[in-house]
Amino acid sequence: MKKPKFSFTIKHQSDVPKYQQLVNGINDAIGQNLLQKGDSIPSVNQVCKVNKISRDTIFKAYSILKENGVIESVPNKGYYIANETKRVLLILDTFKAYKEVLYHSFVNNLPNTIITDVQFHHYNIDNFKTILNNSKGKYYKYVVMTFDHKDVPKVLTHIDNEKLLLIDWSIHSNSSNNYVFQNFGKAFFEALKEALNVFKKYKELVFLYPTYTYHSIETINYFKEYCNKYQFNYKIVTNPNTFSVEKEIAYISTSDRMLGIFLEQCKDQNLEPGVDVGFLSYNETPMKKFIYKGISVISTDFKELGTKAAEFVIQEKPMQYYVPTKLTLRESL
Repeated sequence: MKKPKFSFTIKHQSDVPKYQQLVNGINDAIGQNLLQKGDSIPSVNQVCKVNKISRDTIFKAYSILKENGVIESVPNKGYYIANETKRVLLILDTFKAYKEVLYHSFVNNLPNTIITDVQFHHYNIDNFKTILNNSKGKYYKYVVMTFDHKDVPKVLTHIDNEKLLLIDWSIHSNSSNNYVFQNFGKAFFEALKEALNVFKKYKELVFLYPTYTYHSIETINYFKEYCNKYQFNYKIVTNPNTFSVEKEIAYISTSDRMLGIFLEQCKDQNLEPGVDVGFLSYNETPMKKFIYKGISVISTDFKELGTKAAEFVIQEKPMQYYVPTKLTLRESL
């Protein structure tokens, strides 16, 4: 029998259950290339003797690893690494067009030895808890898009900080976290400044922020600051049912649903986007440059966001990065 080249380090005073520490230990060793396919791991008796852990605890850990396809057992020979493939969990809020850009950028920048599982929390804290709780110890890295809920930070504490990457929104993050974020505040303000001369041809700016949106409220605060600084008349519409397109007004929207309503009303009222009315959409998608004569957008680079997230998975080093936000002017403004 091959002599195991790996041994466990168990923290008996840790809040992490001992079986989970065993599972994490194997997954970490594979992730760091300390264990490869065909390598033997310590027997149940060895782990029991060296680490002072019950046989039931060790069997539980090894059963989980077998179920996940990480190890296999050979009768009368012991346990071996069955697969060096690393699994990564990507948790997104919802699947929209710009999230598809992020997703494809992420997976296309990972080697074939890394498999990505994707889950969606849909801004539901129970879904979020279930996904994270069921995934503990099963993945090499965790890439998580959070949302505004008071229980999110507590749920995240169950994932090792060095394995966790927070993406998109800085809410519930701290200085010790790994992250790849977009800036919903100052960067948004700076991008709006580039549209100053275009906005001046309109008598009012209206921010469409429907009640169903989960977009950061920070953007609204910077929109107000922008309008006050550059002396624009403005208002914020939160009830989509009261929205009605008016001539000589420029609209900024966080919702593609509102974009559809805007274009429909323009058609009904014979209003020309970019001439009679203006529209600036949040979040670039592959289709917005083709919709109507082109929809102006203010957006972070979701392709770069996915690329940087993949970089975190591949490289064994911390990641703290803000993806730039930029303005793209098209015919709608």
